[in-house]
Amino acid sequence: MNTGRRVFSSALLFDGKGGARELSDEQVAGWNPADGLLWVDFDQGSKKAKEWLVRDSGIDRNVASMLMEGETRPRSLAEAGGLVVIMRGINMHPGALPDDMVAVRIWLEENRIVSARRRKVLSVNDVRESLLAGKGPKTVGQFLVSITGRLTERIAAAVANIEQLLEDLDAALTEGDVDAVRGNLSVVRRQAAAIRRHLAPQRDALDRLARSSSALLTDKEQFELREEGDHLTRHIEDLDLARENALVTQEELMNKVALEQNARMYLLSVVAAIFLPLTFVTGLLGMNVAGLPGTENPNGFLVSAGIMIGLGIALAAYFKWKRWI
Repeated sequence: MNTGRRVFSSALLFDGKGGARELSDEQVAGWNPADGLLWVDFDQGSKKAKEWLVRDSGIDRNVASMLMEGETRPRSLAEAGGLVVIMRGINMHPGALPDDMVAVRIWLEENRIVSARRRKVLSVNDVRESLLAGKGPKTVGQFLVSITGRLTERIAAAVANIEQLLEDLDAALTEGDVDAVRGNLSVVRRQAAAIRRHLAPQRDALDRLARSSSALLTDKEQFELREEGDHLTRHIEDLDLARENALVTQEELMNKVALEQNARMYLLSVVAAIFLPLTFVTGLLGMNVAGLPGTENPNGFLVSAGIMIGLGIALAAYFKWKRWI
């Protein structure tokens, strides 16, 4: 299917039994509520989709504006007899970082669902595939629960991955691999902070849906949305704990680096202390003046070298006795 020439990325007509069939753009244009529940999904970058949304969809202008707006925080609200839900999900595309989150905007009314996204959202594809396989949601409320659950599952996997990375960094620090910890710790902290920033408003959005009086949601569906909100709460707590653990690991890293630097400085100080008197002796004997002892003695160099070696050994032995080295 060439979505580049279509208004919609996907258009499905629910059969009310967990299945759906695909519709063409022409069939969508001829759809009416008596035909059944319609779900259309489109890319926000499509000019044709924008024209349909504003001119032909019959959707309230405020709702259309929310479906087309750029980056926004997760939220949910009742508007024009339906529900607007904006949620975030983990970017699972190859090479993408977890903190680069994707967004899906959904308009729900009694007989129609409209979803918009700027980038591919795997959770949306999951629901679509389940419908085509005859194992998908049957109602508007079940659709919302289904897509919310899939988004939360991927968030859980990302949170678990962050926790595992922190455990690996802590183990690397214990083994003394400071460079590996220093290079990755800030990345993990940034990912945890970015994901958490979106989870709190998403949890609040689900909580509002669970407490709403919308006729689109049954008591069972509201309970399931509340459960998904509880899952997000746990993920938020896990991320908060991960950030605290990251701070502890960073403090341990800084202490370890400071100890290593202090050890190097101490060693240099000991070496300087040993060579300081030797430098004084060589400087004294190296003065180009008459009357220096041993200048006429053919064994003067050997005697001087022996004295300095003995002095160095004596100083090293003294430092060892004092347990300074």
